Amino acid sequence: MIRLRSSGVLMHLSSLPSPHGVGTMGQSAREFVDFLVKAGQSYWQILPVCPTSYGDSPYQSFSTFAGNPYFIDLDELAKEGLIEKAEYEGIDWESTPGRVNYGALYNKRYQVLEKAAKRFLAGSAQKIQAFDGFCRENAFWLDDYALFMTLKGANDGASWLAWEGPLKYHDEKTLRDVEERYAQKIAFWKVLQYLFFHQWNALRTYANEKGVDIIGDLPFYVALDSVDVWAHPELFQLDEERQPIKVAGCPPDGFSATGQLWGNPLFAWEEHSKTDYAWWIRRIGYLCKVYNVLRIDHFRGFDSYYAIPYGDTDASGGCWREGPGIKLFRAMEAAIGPQRIIAEDLGFMTQSVRDLLRESGFPGMKVLEFAFDRRDDNNSDYLPYNYKPHCVAYVGTHDNDTIQGWFVSAGAEDTAYAKEYLRLEDASNYHWDMMRALWESVAELTIVQAQDLFGLGSECRMNTPSTLGSNWTWRTLPGSLDEALAEKMRHYMELYGRI
Repeated sequence: MIRLRSSGVLMHLSSLPSPHGVGTMGQSAREFVDFLVKAGQSYWQILPVCPTSYGDSPYQSFSTFAGNPYFIDLDELAKEGLIEKAEYEGIDWESTPGRVNYGALYNKRYQVLEKAAKRFLAGSAQKIQAFDGFCRENAFWLDDYALFMTLKGANDGASWLAWEGPLKYHDEKTLRDVEERYAQKIAFWKVLQYLFFHQWNALRTYANEKGVDIIGDLPFYVALDSVDVWAHPELFQLDEERQPIKVAGCPPDGFSATGQLWGNPLFAWEEHSKTDYAWWIRRIGYLCKVYNVLRIDHFRGFDSYYAIPYGDTDASGGCWREGPGIKLFRAMEAAIGPQRIIAEDLGFMTQSVRDLLRESGFPGMKVLEFAFDRRDDNNSDYLPYNYKPHCVAYVGTHDNDTIQGWFVSAGAEDTAYAKEYLRLEDASNYHWDMMRALWESVAELTIVQAQDLFGLGSECRMNTPSTLGSNWTWRTLPGSLDEALAEKMRHYMELYGRI
């Protein structure tokens, strides 16, 4: 399922260099693939590509199936004759080369994309035929998504819970009237998805032909303000007013005295069981076609999940409840066959979670930074001498500090432990020493964050959980992924047998 002794880099699409405010699926993405090839890498891991909502997190999306329109490359649209360069090159995206400004994207990007969609719909019969085929193939999610986004626009962006009764409760007759009244806007949202996946498929083909597989991400939970909950309320733990009964989070631990309150609606697992987990199978099967390999976030939620009463201000009043366990994955394999899946098995570990991982056959994850954190009762599991080959090893994930940042932000006892264990002496070289410890391990696959290739500090970490304001904004600078860096990485890949 995973290539033996291989390696890759974690770099989200948004973090690619671009003169237009955010990384996209254009030339800079292809250049990153070329860099990976030169560096001896076999995998490119990205975060969820679904549309971001308030807070800009790819783990809180309006849809679990849709692609983020921000990633549609404007230069590629210009090549296709859908927009003119003059219509976007002079726009101030209010960002720096190293940061994304999502507010500016929200206010300015769609104006450009509307021009492209209008020209697309007035284009050749051949393109319209391909578009119609895409709409039919993806109707199971696309119809509701386009309608949902249209209604959000008509309601000034308000959550669907604040919409008038028939719309809030997904009344079919009312929605048919809406489809007729807003047909042009609905078509716009469908065209954006066609353009997204047209560019995505071209990028994935480019990467695969170069020998690079793309690892994508499936968030376990979905956002309350999403088309998924609006269109399928029966699949979630909601009351008669469609308000959550209990919500997701994690309990108090050594990292937080009050736990983490995520606020996502919980799945109504009994309802999913009645359909033999059809929604989940369709979701996993769909994303396994979008990506080469699928990482399932918060895998432990399939074993048991933490339920917090809706309205609580922290996670201390929650309780554990049983999830579907291996039944879901047995049903999945029977329906769509074995899939290339990585299980994010981090967090509060129990024997039953370990048993589920073993039964599934999926490789789990090891995070080297966790190995030296004395607050984690399972920290020794992440020491390299305890790795089994069938795992995917990271120094840190998108939720962790960069390596150089970790040596500043972590406790003195923890960093001293890491320095002694890894025989670290030169502070300017900590990031290379930590990555080398990963690469020389027995793990079948190792993934490093792009930030760590440059030795960047905490100001460049992708996400600090339970905070808002500066997350998901980091971008690599133009020209930083150069030949010298590629050659240095390739040397270590050859040294540790990862090519």
